[in-house]
Amino acid sequence: MSALLTVTDLHSHYGKSQALFGVSLAVDAGQVVALLGRNGMGKTTTIRNICRMMRATSGEISFDGQVINAMPSHRAARLGMGLVPEGRRCFAPLSVHENLTAAARPGAWDYAKVVALFPRLGERRDQRADTLSGGEQQMLAIGRALMTNPRLLILDEATEGLAPVIRQEIWAAIRALKAEGLAILLVDKSLREVLGIASHAVILERGSTVWQGAASAVDTGLANRYLGV
Repeated sequence: MSALLTVTDLHSHYGKSQALFGVSLAVDAGQVVALLGRNGMGKTTTIRNICRMMRATSGEISFDGQVINAMPSHRAARLGMGLVPEGRRCFAPLSVHENLTAAARPGAWDYAKVVALFPRLGERRDQRADTLSGGEQQMLAIGRALMTNPRLLILDEATEGLAPVIRQEIWAAIRALKAEGLAILLVDKSLREVLGIASHAVILERGSTVWQGAASAVDTGLANRYLGV
């Protein structure tokens, strides 16, 4: 497999406060990578930098061999990064169909394929996004990202706050995306499910990469030391 996303010694600030102190990670084409760490350790900040919603102070971010540090977020997205942000952030007044088609770009993922992955969205086709349940909104957020036909899907807390039955539907969809060969960078607190899907894991502690390796190597000792479980 070839490297699709590479982050090397990334440093970043919120104003005068430094948030990242040297994050390094890589996602190969077709690989699922788990980005792990306790709350406040820099996971979402790392994603914001990757998606060019924050400016890195130093270090390098490259996508498919192209350095993107100075690239605006909309251009980075067009390279093939699809983000499902924490908090879903659907277009509230638009219908399910409008949310999906507003983001559409040419490729294998279209409305019919998204509805096949999440049948509930087909049932809610003409319903406003702000009237959906939390789980349905999360499905919509994932579907909207897929409609951009990304090469890398970034999921930030995709199952947080959802009922167990809905969480299992989301995990089943992520497993299906993995089976299709889509590269995924995954942040989630459900450690058992994450490590059951990911092939590689990266652990952040206080804004730095402190461990990375095979997901199967994340044992109880590592979890107790860095993840608080």
